[in-house]
Amino acid sequence: MLKNKNLNYKTLLIFAPILILIGLLGFILPEGLTSNAAPYNIFHIIFGVIGLICVFSKREDFIRGFNISFGLIDLYQAAASFFDWFPEQHFQWKTADDYLHIIIGGALVLIGILSKNRD
Repeated sequence: MLKNKNLNYKTLLIFAPILILIGLLGFILPEGLTSNAAPYNIFHIIFGVIGLICVFSKREDFIRGFNISFGLIDLYQAAASFFDWFPEQHFQWKTADDYLHIIIGGALVLIGILSKNRD
């Protein structure tokens, strides 16, 4: 079933539910290495749902577009945290969030740009 799907599809199929789970856990778990600010948790849940919608659509352009766009948003969040840009005061990022945004954001952008259609 997945062997005929490209890397963009496989990545988002795994990543979208993780976003939802991270958002939900942010409301349940005590504060730790990453921010658990309510707006940040809601952000993860909303974008996780949007990612799943893209996956279920099976439209490569939507899936690829989500990966690239969300990757760029992640990279922006790292910069916003460093330079105190919006929405830093609402999301209350921590250093671990910054590293995750750089790693995940860069990976999503690269996957989105370099992964070729096979569907």
